[in-house]
Amino acid sequence: MKSRSYVEKAPGELLIERFYTAFQQGDYRTMQSMYHDRATFSDPVFGTLHAPETRAMWEMLIKSGKDLRITFHHVEADRLQGACSWEAWYRFSRTNRPVHNVIRASFAFEDDKIFRHADNFNFWRWSRQALGVTGWFLGGTAGLQRKVSSAAQDNLAKFIASMPSK
Repeated sequence: MKSRSYVEKAPGELLIERFYTAFQQGDYRTMQSMYHDRATFSDPVFGTLHAPETRAMWEMLIKSGKDLRITFHHVEADRLQGACSWEAWYRFSRTNRPVHNVIRASFAFEDDKIFRHADNFNFWRWSRQALGVTGWFLGGTAGLQRKVSSAAQDNLAKFIASMPSK
């Protein structure tokens, strides 16, 4: 019996690594293909999205994020669930302010695809960077979070409406 010089990775760990590697490369098609048809995504800005909206969101973010750079680390997963930390650096389109967002992602897997994906980050920290003084003073309020979320959802709806039908 040969000894192995590496540790085999769990299927979920491979999924997460493949997803974020595709993200780093701007390969939204690979990212889209990794979601289950009944998948959900959630985060403090977009709220909860279903698979079609989630796939469109990643495409929109990659196409509009000219200076987007991401890293990922602390990947932990098995066949059913997983988590990782990731960071994004970009300029927020509305204000052209630089943002460094630190995110903790959790996943559930089904049929070797992402079934549930939840990104969590400190909205107040994000809003201070993205919105400046407004974010500094109002970033901790539900009102500003609702306003930012509504704008993000409107932008996503416009993006989806502009996509050629398949």
